[in-house]
Amino acid sequence: MASLGPGIITGAADDDPSGIATYSIAGAQFGTSLLWTALLTWPLMASVQMMCARIGKVTGKGLAGNFILRFPRLVMLVIVFALLAANTINIGADLAGMADAANMLLGINSHVCVVAFAVLISWATVKLEYRQIANSLKWLVLVLLAYPITAFVVGSHWGQVLRAAIVPSIPSSKEEWSTLVAILGTTISPYLFFWQTSEEVEEEIDAGQTTLAQRRGASEEELGLRNFDVGTGAFFSNMAMFFIILTTALTLHSHGMIHIETTRQAAEALRPLAGKFAATLFTVGIVGVGILAIPTLAGSSAYAFADTLKWHEGLSKKMHQARPFYAVILISTFLGVGMDFVHINPMSALYWTAVINGLLAPFLMVGILIVAADKKLMQGQPSHRLEWIMVCVATVAMFAAGVAMFVM
Repeated sequence: MASLGPGIITGAADDDPSGIATYSIAGAQFGTSLLWTALLTWPLMASVQMMCARIGKVTGKGLAGNFILRFPRLVMLVIVFALLAANTINIGADLAGMADAANMLLGINSHVCVVAFAVLISWATVKLEYRQIANSLKWLVLVLLAYPITAFVVGSHWGQVLRAAIVPSIPSSKEEWSTLVAILGTTISPYLFFWQTSEEVEEEIDAGQTTLAQRRGASEEELGLRNFDVGTGAFFSNMAMFFIILTTALTLHSHGMIHIETTRQAAEALRPLAGKFAATLFTVGIVGVGILAIPTLAGSSAYAFADTLKWHEGLSKKMHQARPFYAVILISTFLGVGMDFVHINPMSALYWTAVINGLLAPFLMVGILIVAADKKLMQGQPSHRLEWIMVCVATVAMFAAGVAMFVM
């Protein structure tokens, strides 16, 4: 249990308000027909994150730091700017979704909440030590339990739910295909690849391995413990996904409320259908997971830039030791705040960010596969064949879903 850390944090951050929005749309529009995706994406997500964790632990470098050794600098700059753009939009939409949820709970103006959340999260990211940040994020994982509890409060015919979960229903329309791409994109997201790899490096630095030479290589026991950590995080992530789709399918879809525009609308619709307690739990989950996810989004952009441009980096460093690294975190967060004041629909932004991630992620996964198979970069410890095959399957599935969306 002591080994739980980067993997479980990454898994929980995957269910950010973007994920909650996408899964809510899936449940509201299509009922339980896409419930099977939660079981499908669990091993695929876990395999990708395990591969990223291995890269970080074995090479002692972040993902972008390894990519820059295999791919042209121009390609890397395109990747990191695209990542920053997607993450900033995601942060803005997440803040708006959290603010709407806080407004429902406390009655405070949503604009005030957006600024307050941004300032609080930025202050904590800059001022707290790495271990304090990691431990705080780890405890926030418990907020994911709000979603299975909500589903059980709502109630269901569990035999029918089991059938929907294990018998795939092939999408039959462009909207359903785009929702499938969004589900894949928000579950297997580019920012998680960079965050997982860099946090492995942070863990090693926190343990006293401050030089690259000290961090290179990893024992089988260390890799096994990290696989347990990542697998646990992926399980909790997909468990929450399963119950969010189920809850909105049982309430919104079954009552004909298939078009939802905001996270607030999704939560408010639950109140008359499932009771005040269920609606409150759903809303608390949005706020809690948002607090966990925003440092992950901003941090992954900062790690990618720092590795590519050879900056000093890391949450283990003070602000004056890594100014450009922290500047990316702060700029990304406060550009996200600006989105709230130009009246961008947060639900649409969250959903289409997930679609964009679904189209971009497979290209990054090809790069991850190349690095993970490179015996020199991987210090003679490349990924195991089964893990490599699973990541190939995930990559092909995401490419196929993206092509099918456009063909349909």
